[in-house]
Amino acid sequence: MITRRAALAASALALLGCDPAPVVKGGFAGVAHERGHLLRSRRDWPPPASTRRAQVVIAGGGVAGLAAARALRLRGVEDMALLELEDSAGGNSRAGLLEGLPCPLGAHYLPVPGDSAPDVQNLLEELGLRQRVAGRWIYDERHLCHSPQERLYMDGQWHEGLLPMHGVSPGTLAQYRRFAQAVALAQKQSVFAIPAGSTRPNAAQLVLDAQGFAAWLDRQELTDAHLRWYLDYCCSDDYGAGIDTVSAWAGIHYFASRHGFHVPGDDAVEREGLLTWPEGNAWLAKRLEQPLGERLRTGQAVIRIAQAGQGVEVDAIDAATGTVTRWQARECVVALPVFIAARIMESPPSWLMERAARTRYSPWAVANLLLRGPLDDQPGAPPSWDNVVYGAQGLGYVDATHQKLDPTPGPTVLTCYFAPGEKQRSALLDAPWQHWRDQAVAGLLKPHPDLTEKLTRVEVTRYGHAMAIPVPGMRAASHGSVPRAGRISFAHADWAGYSIFEEAFTLGHLAGGEAAKNLSASAPRSRRP
Repeated sequence: MITRRAALAASALALLGCDPAPVVKGGFAGVAHERGHLLRSRRDWPPPASTRRAQVVIAGGGVAGLAAARALRLRGVEDMALLELEDSAGGNSRAGLLEGLPCPLGAHYLPVPGDSAPDVQNLLEELGLRQRVAGRWIYDERHLCHSPQERLYMDGQWHEGLLPMHGVSPGTLAQYRRFAQAVALAQKQSVFAIPAGSTRPNAAQLVLDAQGFAAWLDRQELTDAHLRWYLDYCCSDDYGAGIDTVSAWAGIHYFASRHGFHVPGDDAVEREGLLTWPEGNAWLAKRLEQPLGERLRTGQAVIRIAQAGQGVEVDAIDAATGTVTRWQARECVVALPVFIAARIMESPPSWLMERAARTRYSPWAVANLLLRGPLDDQPGAPPSWDNVVYGAQGLGYVDATHQKLDPTPGPTVLTCYFAPGEKQRSALLDAPWQHWRDQAVAGLLKPHPDLTEKLTRVEVTRYGHAMAIPVPGMRAASHGSVPRAGRISFAHADWAGYSIFEEAFTLGHLAGGEAAKNLSASAPRSRRP
């Protein structure tokens, strides 16, 4: 399983006999943890210094909150306020700059959505990424991931794709094919679609949801080390936790909701396309944010949400001034993680408290490595967008300049991802930025021995509660609709049980639509003489 076990004081670079610390600058970026921790450590809030009003207040400016705002605008609701804790909206879909080069601070791609995600399809059409040509939907090739897309470093060379194929035994190939058959059978027994959070599971999915993925693999006698490594990597990459933690539903859903599972060479299956940008999904978040103008208020920590008469009260403390503003609204969309929603809501409903108690979160670290030039490479498959080292402790890296149309070599940024595991949450926040520099370098030195010579800066973004983990039982707890209490609607990827753009956006759009509908239903009717 891909986890971090090294003591925080140990330096991977020192162990390798090379320490770039004197020339490599760096630090933390992207998340102001002290703001979020206010909710945990403080209860003596000052009284509101001012009161403001809006038809709708949205608490949380991640993808779900931005989607809710878009849904309201599409329905003619302009009087809204979106309150965001950080200095920019987007949540896990935000970006940074390293010497002018954009790079993701979290989510970095969006698979081309299927017909089960009409709200996402409509957004892409609105942004000009998708258009109908001669009766077919065509995506702008400038934004589709350029080839080659992914490769795996194994046995001293790079190989195309991420499924280990080099030198594997006939027994390994047989297990690959048996798992492919199991995924195909699951697709026949049930509909696996993205998004899943807005639908209820059927009986076949509930059977898978009730058991862990590793235990399910054991019962299928799928024990091959290469297969287990690959499945563990996939789950860690999408869910922040490996096969020992996630449910069998989540493990199957990863493949069944997309292109299935196929053994290279067995059948010709066209890979699904994916959209990506140097700044990752911040490209989308920025375009969702732009129409909001002053309605987006950043640096605002929501500390209280309460039903109040015919509306809702939302108290928020300004991170810069320490003053509290009370917002009075007719409707509220709570686009916050469920554990925060349960903490700040006055008299929360029992189902919210239950969901918060059972939701487990994966911590993440994202290290952006600025290089003065392209890296030397080992033999095999050419440099790709997604690059993974077999058996390494990290989840690999994406190259921020892979989408660049200019082939001239120059500085670049490698974005390295780590999912250290739930038990490492405190260590994640305690470790110095140099620890993550060392982890990234240690994992990449074999394929890129010149890394330390070309590395000039490292910026690390840490997420203590990056995403909900789809543990056994989470799919069964799905609402299948917008959770609602009085005049408050809830929208966050947490309600889907795992975090991807499509889930957050769809749930946010549904919640925004629900708020708009209730505004319309409660509006006073004009009287005719």
